[in-house]
Amino acid sequence: MVLFSKDLGIDLGTSNVLIYAAGKGIVLREPAVIALDKNTGKVLQVGAAARNMLGRTPGNVVAIHPLKNGVISDYELTAKMLTEMIRKVVKYAVVKPRMIVSVPSGVTEVEERAVIQAAMEAGARRVYLIEEPLAAALGAQLDISSPEGHMIVDIGGGSTDIGVLTMNGVAFSDSIIVAGNDFDEAIIKYVRRHFGVVIGNNAAEDIKTTVGCIMPRPEALVMKVKGRDLKTGLAKEFEIASEDVMEALKRPARQIADKVLEVLEQTTPELVADISKNGIVLTGGASQLYGMDQLIEERTEIRCMLADDSDSCVAYGCGKSLSWMNHMKEDTINVARRRLLKE
Repeated sequence: MVLFSKDLGIDLGTSNVLIYAAGKGIVLREPAVIALDKNTGKVLQVGAAARNMLGRTPGNVVAIHPLKNGVISDYELTAKMLTEMIRKVVKYAVVKPRMIVSVPSGVTEVEERAVIQAAMEAGARRVYLIEEPLAAALGAQLDISSPEGHMIVDIGGGSTDIGVLTMNGVAFSDSIIVAGNDFDEAIIKYVRRHFGVVIGNNAAEDIKTTVGCIMPRPEALVMKVKGRDLKTGLAKEFEIASEDVMEALKRPARQIADKVLEVLEQTTPELVADISKNGIVLTGGASQLYGMDQLIEERTEIRCMLADDSDSCVAYGCGKSLSWMNHMKEDTINVARRRLLKE
């Protein structure tokens, strides 16, 4: 029986929740989806089981993502989802765990408080927040302790966070609400317009991960997809090629590259010089799209590389920051207010 619970680091993402337990590593990786009965309010499933219910539920059951664009959109459902996930990790503990939770760099103080309250309701003894770019840099094993600039671009499901880091802190950060989910939406719209077929989010994600690309692939890939024909309403199978997906993803990918350039323009010349030497590091699940690093490198003229295990970097960073917990500030970190003071 575990009487004293482990401290937890939580990557609370729009698409996935990853939980890191001190001394154990990543102990849970589940989609950020919850399914519940609307009549009774009872939680039916969370994670992968709930994700399989998306678009397939009867009238009395709803399966949804309680987070949107990197922040909480439904507080009660987020608290219930976190409670169920933490229960899987922490069993029979007398002492409640302390938690470090990642938040996007564009988060407001109200959104920060919602994260803290949801974590407390889910069973935390104390809650500390960490900016996603800082957590991603720690997880990507960048040496950010020296007075030298490093740039990290974390492309998640709901938002893209861009940070310039130096001396174990964030010198400048910004975010854009364009990320993996926007890629899925772009694919859905493209398929509807060019093939006359309606597909769901799961099919769009399969297309993105299987044949998706931002730049031309050495060899064109093709996959078969099933959807609903707009004209007849019947099932229809069609083939989509990597060139089609590249056309669909062109606009959201450009928006991310432009935002990276915008952050560089607002960074001090000394830090930009360091970044041009050290390069730009990409993390997050959507950063794995073929050609994303090439696009940012082409746009910024700075070497760009993908971090190892990029979709887990924020969770590993939250885990590494557990050793800082005794020196961290409880309550909000006021990212939005800090940015206003700089302007």
